[in-house]
Amino acid sequence: MTNIKIGICGLGTVGSGVFNVMQRNLADINARASNQLSISLVGCRRDNANCDLSSTSITRDIFDVAKSSDVDIVVELIGGTTVAYDLVMTAIEQGKHVVTANKALIAEHGMEIFARAEAQGVMVGYEASVAGGIPIIKALREGLSANRVKWLAGIINGTTNFILSEMDSKGRQFSDVLVEAQEKGYAEADPTFDVEGIDASHKLAILASIAFAMPVSTEDLYTDGITQLDPQDVAYARELGYAIKHLGIARQTTEGIELRVHPTLVPEVSLIAGVNDVLNAVMVNADAVGTTLFYGPGAGAEPTASAVIADVVDIARSMSSLSETWVPALGRDLNSLESQNVLPIEEVETSFYMRFSALDEPGVLSNITKIMGDSGISIEAIIQREQPAGEDYVNVIILTSVTKEKCLNEAVSHIEQLNTVRGSVSFIRVEHLDQM
Repeated sequence: MTNIKIGICGLGTVGSGVFNVMQRNLADINARASNQLSISLVGCRRDNANCDLSSTSITRDIFDVAKSSDVDIVVELIGGTTVAYDLVMTAIEQGKHVVTANKALIAEHGMEIFARAEAQGVMVGYEASVAGGIPIIKALREGLSANRVKWLAGIINGTTNFILSEMDSKGRQFSDVLVEAQEKGYAEADPTFDVEGIDASHKLAILASIAFAMPVSTEDLYTDGITQLDPQDVAYARELGYAIKHLGIARQTTEGIELRVHPTLVPEVSLIAGVNDVLNAVMVNADAVGTTLFYGPGAGAEPTASAVIADVVDIARSMSSLSETWVPALGRDLNSLESQNVLPIEEVETSFYMRFSALDEPGVLSNITKIMGDSGISIEAIIQREQPAGEDYVNVIILTSVTKEKCLNEAVSHIEQLNTVRGSVSFIRVEHLDQM
């Protein structure tokens, strides 16, 4: 058995989780790695009271870890895309293997990092960058390697899922739930990355690059958050038999690849509709295996540490006599990747939920249905809510059949110009994942 030295950079939530899980379960980890692993150096600005560092070497300069001759695998857990990028590239240049939980780094610079790692003959593990403790990257790269992936869809941000779960089950306002999420540590003081969908778009880019063997940039993705979601739409969706989830969706079509992150109505009987609180779930549909669901904690110190250490174990195995177990970062040679046409959101086909306020007079709905028909949109259901006391306008809800988004946009533009319609038209995409 080979002695393999681990260097950890960053001792925050995830870093402390990795340190403590390794210390606690080291005998089992070594047995599974078929090697003797140890943490030889920790790079951190300050100590973490949750970790017993009394017998561990510490440096305040994280680049010491990347350059140390006493480190074989560098674990990057500092976050961001500037210093982290320099750290990872330095480690690779020094011939170190790298493990990271940094989704932004992989989404924005992954292809460059993977190419340099292959040139240097080292490995990069990034299982923890998507969905915390759920081994979705390993599943796509290895477990489903015999399959052609048709689509994947997932709840890949726990903060937005917590907020939507509370809005759905308790009828709460977005702003109120966000404050609670921040108090519980689910959301940052600046929650923009979560609630505007940026975090989920980074993760979807990573998953799509593996699933479809393509280089993916977050610039290719359509991204919409949950900040504009109206609680009454959450309630109406539930009345109609749907739940609203913030999904990342990647789908291969004859016209190209769909890459989109946005609020979505899903049937309440679907598996993914029952994923609540801060949990994550990813559904994958592939030609041989059909549809599979990967479910579990998408964040947190120890769930994420579980994924980080799994990468460390894989690399440790590959460093010894079990080197034939090595799997490239994207599950295939980078030279085999092919750029593919990413569909603009206007060309994506899906069903829609629409809500608007219309004057309660004869002929109003017939004018609206004519506009929908002229735009090539079939209506699956139309519901007029009871008129509130003293109000001349009522809420109208429409569920459409599958149509291109550009057709929906055309219809919405015409409807909003009617003098019998007040305000703007709200619409949310609808997906029946079992029918995709």
